[in-house]
Amino acid sequence: MNVFTLEHTPAEIVNTFPKASDLFKIHDINFCCQGNRPLHTVLKEKQLEGEALLEELNQMYETWTAEGHVIIDWETLSLSDIVEHIQDNYHSFLQAELEPLDQFVSRVYHVHGGDHPHLIDLFSLYHDFITLAESHLEIEESQWFPLIKEFEANPQQELSVQLQEIIQQLETEHETAVDILSNMREITNGFQPPAGACNTYRLTYARLIDLEENTLQHVHVENNVLLKRLKEKYGL
Repeated sequence: MNVFTLEHTPAEIVNTFPKASDLFKIHDINFCCQGNRPLHTVLKEKQLEGEALLEELNQMYETWTAEGHVIIDWETLSLSDIVEHIQDNYHSFLQAELEPLDQFVSRVYHVHGGDHPHLIDLFSLYHDFITLAESHLEIEESQWFPLIKEFEANPQQELSVQLQEIIQQLETEHETAVDILSNMREITNGFQPPAGACNTYRLTYARLIDLEENTLQHVHVENNVLLKRLKEKYGL
């Protein structure tokens, strides 16, 4: 029996099965910023065969669960627990990775940019991403997350207004970050290094894949778990 059906949304599927994001990326299915439409609607728009993708998805899930992976039950977590999860799994990754990866992107650009002009655009896009990510993390860590924890303990109207003002900005920044990653993926042919690429070139692309994976999951959890809870439970 299939666990997932065409009535599920990409966001719901990734909530239960994070590795579904790999399949969705292959087929350019947005699961984080625009992931709340039924899968059958998305597949119809993209002219994809629904039953074939669904069969692959459920087979992947069966294998994944057989390997003993733990499914996070988001409904049992408090807002503060979700915030801690985001900080531990996504913020810490970005804080540790952004600057070292910048050195790799810059090195590949300076060494190979003359022969591979797309690296000029990659260099520019990556620095746009760094600027956005660093500002975004600072707002979340210094303002938004403390407000969420305070609001959960004492849901006052004044705090609700403050959260609403920040939420709109963060949602816009989420879409921008996803667009930048999409552009990087497009100009690098899915982060596929060219034939004969040196080890630094290959490692740079591999780390960009990890950055993309972590960021898409990051945005998904904030949009489709944390923000969804705030909106549905507290009407923000």
